[in-house]
Amino acid sequence: LAEKALVQVRPPDDEFAYTVRVISDITESNGSSSMASVCGGILALMDAGVPITKPVAGVSIGMISDENNRYELLTDILGEEDHFGEMDFKVAGTVDGITAIQLDIKAEGLAHSIMVEALERAKTARLEILKIMAQAISKPRPELSKYAPKLISIEIDPEFIGKVIGPGGKMIKSIQEQTDTTIEIEEDGTIYISCVGGDGHLKAREIIEAMTQPPVVGRIYEQSKVVSVKDFGIFVEITPGVEGLCHISELKDGFVKNAGDVCKIGDLIP
Repeated sequence: LAEKALVQVRPPDDEFAYTVRVISDITESNGSSSMASVCGGILALMDAGVPITKPVAGVSIGMISDENNRYELLTDILGEEDHFGEMDFKVAGTVDGITAIQLDIKAEGLAHSIMVEALERAKTARLEILKIMAQAISKPRPELSKYAPKLISIEIDPEFIGKVIGPGGKMIKSIQEQTDTTIEIEEDGTIYISCVGGDGHLKAREIIEAMTQPPVVGRIYEQSKVVSVKDFGIFVEITPGVEGLCHISELKDGFVKNAGDVCKIGDLIP
């Protein structure tokens, strides 16, 4: 029930591609442990920086009645009230509405008017609980927890998937080793890049985008690797798999007789 209540405010996968696990250990209780898990779980998600759409709270409404059909609704019932009562109506939701409900009854049935009253009672209690929770934290923290892996996704043209993977996975393995990341590629061209600590995910994205986008005239490609030296200049790899010619006249101010006097294969051109 707690999971159903919280999953309704989870951000969509295209905005937040993480797998989220919430653990709620109840060591002892004298009330609804599932509603406590809803309140504690949403606070934990916000504290971890998960961008939920709205805070959620939950409360359980009970009922005591007699043989004359007189009844009394109870808000946030205790264990004894649950045991001796005839209803345990759990309602979770945001300020805007309900995200999950569960009804346990011992009576043969409930009148429509009782259900309406119970929902109104649950709404009043839920809004009050949300106000109290907001005093601790009212919205998700702007940054993910430092213990969470950093994860980004990018979209590329599916025709470039083979280029990113490389023969026998050589290229993608090289990118992962260079940036200390984990890269997963979907058939539709969606690429997920994750790392723990550092900014390797950003570097990996930069490499992949450079591989899957044509060179741009006028852009400066730093740290290009020299792959070949000729009499008329050098060939440099500006992005993985993309080489370009740097004419000998552009290597250095003044006259250069031999390109090999300025650089050699393997050098990085700043």
